[in-house]
Amino acid sequence: MYARETLTVAPAPGLFALLREDVACVFQRDPAARSRFEVITTYPGVHAILLQRIAHRLWRAGLRYPARFLSWFARLLTNIDIHPGATIGRRFFIDHGAGVVIGETAVVGDDVTLYHGVTLGGTSWNKGKRHPTLGSHVVIGAGAKVLGPISLGDHVRVGANSVVVKDVPAHRTVVGIPGRVVLRQDEGEANALGINLDHHLIPDPVGKAIACLMERIEVLETTLRRQGEPVDGQCQTCEAEDLCGSEVARTMRKM
Repeated sequence: MYARETLTVAPAPGLFALLREDVACVFQRDPAARSRFEVITTYPGVHAILLQRIAHRLWRAGLRYPARFLSWFARLLTNIDIHPGATIGRRFFIDHGAGVVIGETAVVGDDVTLYHGVTLGGTSWNKGKRHPTLGSHVVIGAGAKVLGPISLGDHVRVGANSVVVKDVPAHRTVVGIPGRVVLRQDEGEANALGINLDHHLIPDPVGKAIACLMERIEVLETTLRRQGEPVDGQCQTCEAEDLCGSEVARTMRKM
């Protein structure tokens, strides 16, 4: 057996206490939740984690086939595939749920939120540690992939459809393919539960870079004109409003 990576989290309570926490956390992270009965009977993410917690105990007890069978049944029921060997922390929430995949050696901390289409996947065929480790209070946006035996620190946010293949320090926001850090969060940004759900409010580094380049070009062309140097006249006839934005286009045509 390989050595499984562990997290420095508080000792887990009993199974039923964990299940009660999983249901209760839905009301804190999904404004559409209306009643406990509705959550228990209609939320596939809740069904998936309820069955995974049972399957995980079977797996740890050495009952591998029953654990895998229960995991297979959960996937048929919920369209969420969580290996029974995965270690899941407290108050775990999968919103919407469809297409979520969590591999065997994945380790997930407390108060983690995943959206639909997320994959915590492996990048090798070895039987050792090959899936990610997530800290606590992590939020991973829809369609994002976190691949390989990497670690994401506490309070990390991953933007939708990003692909993360390297370690990410705590309190960072990651976007893109491959994922890159674009923002360091302040600890005060989290809500009362310690979770920052604003994973959609992320900067656009490419757009910012293009805007800076356009401003620099405008300054350089203005300088050339003042020095009596000729400037390429293509900007007078191009579709500047579509390419550069109306404000930049008006500035270019005044030159």
